Amino acid sequence: MLEKFPSAGAGPSLAYEHADANTLAELRDDAQSCTRCDLYRNATHLVFGEGPGAADIMLVGEQPGDREDLAGRPFVGPAGKLLDQCLDEAGIDRDRCYVTNAVKHFKYQMRGKKRLHARPNAGEVQRCAWWLGAELELLKPKLVVALGATAVSSLLGSKIKVMRDRGHILHPAGKPDVLVTIHPSALLRIREATEREKGRLAFIRDLTKIPRFLRR
Repeated sequence: MLEKFPSAGAGPSLAYEHADANTLAELRDDAQSCTRCDLYRNATHLVFGEGPGAADIMLVGEQPGDREDLAGRPFVGPAGKLLDQCLDEAGIDRDRCYVTNAVKHFKYQMRGKKRLHARPNAGEVQRCAWWLGAELELLKPKLVVALGATAVSSLLGSKIKVMRDRGHILHPAGKPDVLVTIHPSALLRIREATEREKGRLAFIRDLTKIPRFLRR
């Protein structure tokens, strides 16, 4: 289902200025010294996007988790492994995808010795859109997949809601089409096995719209 979405609602990474680089490698190098918000102070690594420079699918998550922060790579933790499994079941070659996050540093709060995820605020998301916007500009993907509320807000603005609009492919004027869905970490938080499997199958149904869209 392809829906039109007015440019007036476009989020910061699509509407505002962004970093300038000739290649993704150059952009990644520039981002390593980012101090645009305070999240860099406590993070182990900046976690930049990863994938082929000619990718026609761009997956955008929220922010790195604990595993990603330590490894310096996106989607290598439990949510990333679940994403890989669901992409495979949806008939999508993971190697065709470029994966990144709306925010490139891990935001967390300490609980004992554990670092627990803390949601980035609007200012942090907007400042990091400087990098996400440049990734979009360099990649020019055919389809962007917004995984969860932070990615949706960064890409499309606050008028789009994940649970209301999930499964829809939206078309910001003059920008790549965006498929709205949940973040796979949401499935990991479902305790009841039957409900978790139901949610997983619904997520896969969302993802199956990707190959159908690309075959148009």
